[in-house]
Amino acid sequence: DPGAPVATTTDSATGLPIYSLYGRTSAPTDAMLDGIEVLLVDLQDAGARFYTYLWTTTEVMRAAAGKGIPVVVLDRPNPIGGAVQGNVLDTAFRSPVGLMAIPMRHGMTLAELARLANDDLGLKAPLSVVPAAGWRRTMYFEETGLPFVPPSPNLRSIEALIHYPGVCLFEGTTLSVGRGTDHPFEQIGAPWLDTTRVLALLQGAGLAGVAFHGVSFTPRRPGDGKYPDTLVTGIRLRVTDRGRYDPTITAMALLEAVATSARASGHPIFPPSRAHFERLLASARLDSADPYTSGNWLGLTRSWASEDSAFRIRRRPYLLYPEN
Repeated sequence: DPGAPVATTTDSATGLPIYSLYGRTSAPTDAMLDGIEVLLVDLQDAGARFYTYLWTTTEVMRAAAGKGIPVVVLDRPNPIGGAVQGNVLDTAFRSPVGLMAIPMRHGMTLAELARLANDDLGLKAPLSVVPAAGWRRTMYFEETGLPFVPPSPNLRSIEALIHYPGVCLFEGTTLSVGRGTDHPFEQIGAPWLDTTRVLALLQGAGLAGVAFHGVSFTPRRPGDGKYPDTLVTGIRLRVTDRGRYDPTITAMALLEAVATSARASGHPIFPPSRAHFERLLASARLDSADPYTSGNWLGLTRSWASEDSAFRIRRRPYLLYPEN
């Protein structure tokens, strides 16, 4: 379940310890590193800023730097390619779900991000990387010919991964993102959602590369506590053109439509604290956004194209693969 701690244990075949970095500590302790000669990082990133494998990798690098232990990142493809979309994180909002000034969809691999983090965060880790042979930034995962292993129980398909850089924002709202269903991160909903009105509002939003339709679903053991065993009305997203689809702007348009609908019914789209949503969006401009006023959410996206252009330039020294 999301957020559930993982215990440290022992490998039954070898008797070697298996130390959890998702439990009492998110960083290796001195005791864990005792006698270690090299640390290998072999993780499948999800391609979105919110995914915490980057946080784990940087914590490993920080701990290794303190003891002079070499770190080797065994790189893997970015499963959703090299597109750059969404706002660049304001470092005032730095957290495990947003560590560096990178966009929501960063278009980099984990090894490239580790190289950037080593400089950006001043880690000074003795870092080496093993590139993924043959990967190009235009590739989605199924084009690699490699077997797809979901990086998370709730990111089960490439379709879900493509939506994730945008739909993940709804984790900070009162709406379900489909956890506990067959299509997590491909749909959002709540028992009170007026899907007819939301769909009508989305028709005028001019969103390319994506289609929407109304659905109903019942989350079973959703893990996030949202509407377990409750019939939810929602909106399903479906990518129709990957080259034109921007999941980050789509999420803001969807948020705007939901807010307009919710205002009419009086249902809150945020819990009492908006802290988690603020960590996810990570924008200083968020303070000016009235959660019920139509127009404000899409208004926040106006600077994103220029932010992304500047980021593409800043990331160039750290790239391992051609930009095209």
